[in-house]
Amino acid sequence: MAISPVTPTNSPQDAAAPSASSIRLLPWLVAVAFFMESLDTTILNTAVPAISEALKVTPLSMKSVLASYTLSLAVFIPISGWMADRFGTRRVFASAIGLFTLGSFLCGISSDIHLLVACRVLQGCGGAMMVPVGRLTLVRTFAKSQLVRAMSFVAIPALVGPMLGPIAGGLIVGYLHWRFIFFVNIPIGLVGLLMVYLHLPDYREEKTPPLDLVGLILFGSGIALLSYVLEIFGEHELSTMEILGLLAVSLALIGGYLLHAREIQFPLLRLSLFRIRTFRASVSGSFFTRLGIGGVPFLLPLLYQVGLGFTPIQSGLLIMPQALASMSTKFLLPKILSRLGYRGVLVSNTIILGLLLLLFATVGLHTPVWVIVIQAFCYGAFTSLQYTSMNTLVYADVTEEEASSASSIASTTQQMSISFGVAAAGLATAFFVPRVHSDPAEMIHGVHEALAVLGVFTILSTVIFSRLKRGDGQNVSQQKAVHAE
Repeated sequence: MAISPVTPTNSPQDAAAPSASSIRLLPWLVAVAFFMESLDTTILNTAVPAISEALKVTPLSMKSVLASYTLSLAVFIPISGWMADRFGTRRVFASAIGLFTLGSFLCGISSDIHLLVACRVLQGCGGAMMVPVGRLTLVRTFAKSQLVRAMSFVAIPALVGPMLGPIAGGLIVGYLHWRFIFFVNIPIGLVGLLMVYLHLPDYREEKTPPLDLVGLILFGSGIALLSYVLEIFGEHELSTMEILGLLAVSLALIGGYLLHAREIQFPLLRLSLFRIRTFRASVSGSFFTRLGIGGVPFLLPLLYQVGLGFTPIQSGLLIMPQALASMSTKFLLPKILSRLGYRGVLVSNTIILGLLLLLFATVGLHTPVWVIVIQAFCYGAFTSLQYTSMNTLVYADVTEEEASSASSIASTTQQMSISFGVAAAGLATAFFVPRVHSDPAEMIHGVHEALAVLGVFTILSTVIFSRLKRGDGQNVSQQKAVHAE
């Protein structure tokens, strides 16, 4: 990747300008870290029955293993930007990979469900830092005119990981042992640590404000509690009143943070960034768009396996064309954005994604496999364009000093939108599939209705992107103009 760097301008403590070899390898390094993080959850889902049997607990008890990782992400993502500014991107990114790798090893040798949950929290601490700090390093290394190309490259693992996870998990559990679900991260992590030491630039701020501990407690606990509510949403562990009570407490904590952030000079997250039109549109638009398309990885396996009778491996293979499309169309994305602009791409592409969800709602027992494959390929291509556009527009008009906070906000919002998306898909499916043990025909009908609802919701989210102006995003270049209302 022939991408020219931005000369660091933060302070004398910053690292020297990265070498040409480091610039070429940096996207690969960040992409590998993203792949580890994105693969982890989906590969574990496949192994839940085997792990629960080995640890002598019910499969339902494994929910805490999955939820603990999400909760850890929700708590630690908000401080990732401050950590990078204070301690440097290299040290924080290396610590993130190290914690994730150590957590993976400890998970793999766990013989007790409670120990496994604790180790998943440790994994989450590392995973929470990898994505936002990796993005921040890219923003501070590459010229804004080259940011689309860099971001589109490292976005591939976020799309490929969830698609490979079910297949890889099935093969590992079937032919090896469930512990290798976690051990597979160890060699990748060790190589990553070496590459970080050799090639990751070390950017930091000369002076960092004090950490907003009150904000961290309010926002972290509020987001963690909200993530927990979303994780258990649709299950019968808690009553409706208990769920509503926890939801009210979480919203009160988040509301308390919003009031607190307005009163102090250096809040945990700079909500003032939402005054920038491009930032506001990219973050809020990304949140609502992901509510629609975020449930697809949950719904399509239900449709293929329960409804159409495919095996888990066959179901995974039917989803694979999405990953192939994402990788094969990445080189076209900068040209498309340059030609159509962010407003044109995000408005039209969001509508197309919604229509594709409606098209998936027509897949039935008599649909030829080649039609499903073509639909999956198209969906992967347009999803890739959507993610790259939304992720890069975040940084179009933020300054160098605001980049770390922008990365933290964008990553926190993305994590929440994923949880909301799966919860929305589960709610829609539960509404249209009233019985727990539905026959294939009922499941097909229920998933079709859920996909239709999410497709319409996705199309409606274009209202947010329509507020962009034609020239917005053109200054993903050397300009620093701020588009604010």
